[in-house]
Amino acid sequence: MFTGIVEELGEVVAVEELGDSSRFKLRGPVVTDGAKHGDSIAVNGVCLTVVDFDADWFTADVMAETLERSSLGDLAPGSRVNLERPTQIGGRLGGHLVQGHVDATGTVVDRKPSENWTVVKVSLPPHLSRYVVEKGSITVDGISLTVVDAGDDYFTVSLIPTTLALTTLGFKQPGERVNLEIDVIAKYVERMLGATGQTADTAKETVK
Repeated sequence: MFTGIVEELGEVVAVEELGDSSRFKLRGPVVTDGAKHGDSIAVNGVCLTVVDFDADWFTADVMAETLERSSLGDLAPGSRVNLERPTQIGGRLGGHLVQGHVDATGTVVDRKPSENWTVVKVSLPPHLSRYVVEKGSITVDGISLTVVDAGDDYFTVSLIPTTLALTTLGFKQPGERVNLEIDVIAKYVERMLGATGQTADTAKETVK
């Protein structure tokens, strides 16, 4: 489990094609500190397993399913990536609960910079729009962000200078893909309501 607080802006060193999978070598001296074989590290919001490591790099195998359903298939040597180690029990939950399981990819539609922040508009697959609400949480490339505006096929987020400087969203341009993970709590609530035959609207009436 992660919190969507990026620890380090790493870099893809090499990509080895292995037929139905790929092995990524990634540079990240912060996240490899104390790393062990089998540990989990989130790469652009995708939970990957450490295969091998050294002082400032680690390798991870990425299966075809993950390459197809996330933007990791777009990466090449030199690509920058957001890196985060799992949160520790008892530690601070700085963002929100993030599983590292990508629901879909979106595309950066627009960037509007201002003096102190940048508003980024991202496309959203329509089947996920019901989980995204204003002031709710969403994970974009592994970054826990607050939704500013939520539409049927898009959402916007406001990025502070720190986020722009220390994550991939500082340089992602319109047309580039990003990994999206919706708030897992919303999915569980929907599942539970479905099991009881309720909807969000009828649940509100019950509470009244």
